[in-house]
Amino acid sequence: MFYYLFYSLIHLWSGFNVFRYITFRSVYAFITALLLSLILGPYFINWLKRLNFGQYIQNEVKNHSSKHGTPTMGGLLIGFCVLVSVFLWANLTNKYIWMTVFVYIGFGLIGFYDDYLKIIRKNNQGLSARHKMLAQVIVAIGVLALLFKWQGFNTYLLIPFFKHLHPYLGWFYIPFAIIVMVGSSNGVNLTDGLDGLAIGPSVVCAACFAIFVYVTGHFYLAKYLQIPYLAGVGEVAVFCSALAGAGLGFLWYNAYPAEIFMGDVGSLSIGGVLGFIALVCKQELLLLIVGGLFVVETLSVVVQVGYFKLTKGKRFFKMAPLHHHFELQGIPESKIVIRFWILSILLALVALSTLKLR
Repeated sequence: MFYYLFYSLIHLWSGFNVFRYITFRSVYAFITALLLSLILGPYFINWLKRLNFGQYIQNEVKNHSSKHGTPTMGGLLIGFCVLVSVFLWANLTNKYIWMTVFVYIGFGLIGFYDDYLKIIRKNNQGLSARHKMLAQVIVAIGVLALLFKWQGFNTYLLIPFFKHLHPYLGWFYIPFAIIVMVGSSNGVNLTDGLDGLAIGPSVVCAACFAIFVYVTGHFYLAKYLQIPYLAGVGEVAVFCSALAGAGLGFLWYNAYPAEIFMGDVGSLSIGGVLGFIALVCKQELLLLIVGGLFVVETLSVVVQVGYFKLTKGKRFFKMAPLHHHFELQGIPESKIVIRFWILSILLALVALSTLKLR
């Protein structure tokens, strides 16, 4: 909105020219979402308490018993702050912005329904894995149809660290893209098991992809760095910045001991939209590095389930996902979270280095 309101007044004052720059609007999208999250946080927490929207806690981890009843669905707060900030600072004629918003809301609605079922049933049984996966695939197919229809999207795959290796996937790109979005969504969801554990790396990922989408949408930077140039995709940096700001503000209340949990409405929407952003800036495989923490957490569950079936009842880890394994080893929750944050930052730096190391 501000883009139209102020940039159209450039004939009155040349200073309004700053609203044309994505970098300027991204910074203020971050600040707007951060301040909104910080200001609205206490009111939102109290509102959830009045609705009795509390989190059900499993008995497997005894240290978590005190968290029972902590307000959940905090992803609604993140989503509200993100969308308000995007609508204020983004160029709303940009199709990439609307597709990104579509994915964010679509995956968020799935998570909302899952959370709602858990609350009314007063247990940890929400949507079945099959129904949740089916809904995620439907949203992914919907946005991919738009992506190919509107933008003439190519199906070449960039390989990190290799400059001239661009395999052509053709129609195989569609199932691959679905796996990226659905896998990313569930990866963040599985990681969301300790106070601040999922939102910290999510902020790092969003900030990292803000850089990637910006350079991908900048003709001269893309040419200099020898990466594909996609006109208009740079505007998604505004969304990434808003997501990072809202996530950081949410972390203020989600840090140990958490006053609020993001719930599936937060984790599924954030994971799904990060997967989509990786697709639109043609850094699909780089998501494995940027979101390496989510990958490891997901793999730990796969290994645990597979090992359990092969050995007929034995466990490879004390408990999966991996953060619970460390927790049952006696490592304090806050220490696990901070160490995972550090690893997430290191992985993001490695990912950014691929812009030159190719």
